[in-house]
Amino acid sequence: MIITRTPFRISFFGGGTDYPGWYLKHGGAVLSTSIDKYCYITLRHLPPFFEHNLRVVYSVVETCRTIDEIQHPAVREALRFLKCDKSLEIHHDGDLPARSGMGSSSSFTVGLLNALYALQGRMVSQRRLLAESIHIEQNLIGETVGSQDQAAAAYGGLNHILFKQDGHISVRPVIISPGRRQLLSDHLMLFYTGIRRYASEVASTYVPTICDREKQLFRMAEMVNEGLEILADGDLDDFGHLLHQAWEQKRALSKSISNTTVDALYDKARKAGALGGKLTGAGGGGFLLLFVLPDRQLDVRKALQNLLHIPFSFESDGSQIILYDPRICDYRELEADNNPSEIACFRELNPGDS
Repeated sequence: MIITRTPFRISFFGGGTDYPGWYLKHGGAVLSTSIDKYCYITLRHLPPFFEHNLRVVYSVVETCRTIDEIQHPAVREALRFLKCDKSLEIHHDGDLPARSGMGSSSSFTVGLLNALYALQGRMVSQRRLLAESIHIEQNLIGETVGSQDQAAAAYGGLNHILFKQDGHISVRPVIISPGRRQLLSDHLMLFYTGIRRYASEVASTYVPTICDREKQLFRMAEMVNEGLEILADGDLDDFGHLLHQAWEQKRALSKSISNTTVDALYDKARKAGALGGKLTGAGGGGFLLLFVLPDRQLDVRKALQNLLHIPFSFESDGSQIILYDPRICDYRELEADNNPSEIACFRELNPGDS
């Protein structure tokens, strides 16, 4: 059995410039961090006593004979990509709900790849997990997603992520003191709006014509460097004000990024003391991230009392194998135990494995 733990992320500045349609022409940059909320993937060889060869458990339960029958696109394409031919059981558990703007789909894909490679007895690099998860999501599944979530999930940490015009992605840790890092964390609040949406559907309202929005995208990219300068030695309150500016720029990309409900919640938070904030991810719902002075946080919680407040901390590990037991049960092991009746039973239940 193998279990991977892969973090979710929050993005501060530069979201939108991480879509290939933009950065392959203009370059891009994102400032983001992974947090201590995780996607867990449990993977094991399926015992040979079932009619199905594959069992996939997430919000639904799929039992399939072949990979082609799997409905979950990331599972199906990851198994195809790695040419998996074993009977497997895959379970997904998450600390946060799917479709909430925390990079959950990419955390799932990165964590699944990490687990499947471990099943093969291989430990692969963060860069490989990044590149292959992007390939699966953007090319094999064909989703309208960017390239920042996979980097955050694979590498973890507070990072300056650069997207080059030649397609190269550089993940650079942000160097600040532990005290400064904690101070930033202490100013951040996360609330769940309860609105779930597919990020790719929101993104599809503006990504196909993203190069027509040069003014907003160039400004959003500039804010990454401004955010880095503030973290280095600036007044941290300015980070909150910059978040507000970034949210205003992002809202201008598409009417689908925000809505009247979200706007009302954000206005309440600002009146209660939040200096700035944004919806995480592509927009449309999910989580509301706010920058609030510690002495005003109680006021903000009261103003948003109908929303679930999610305390969190930064994390720096990225996708990890937290349990690795590579023992494989197949008829070859049974044969080594010299038990003909068990071997016959196995072959009857699994004729394709003979």
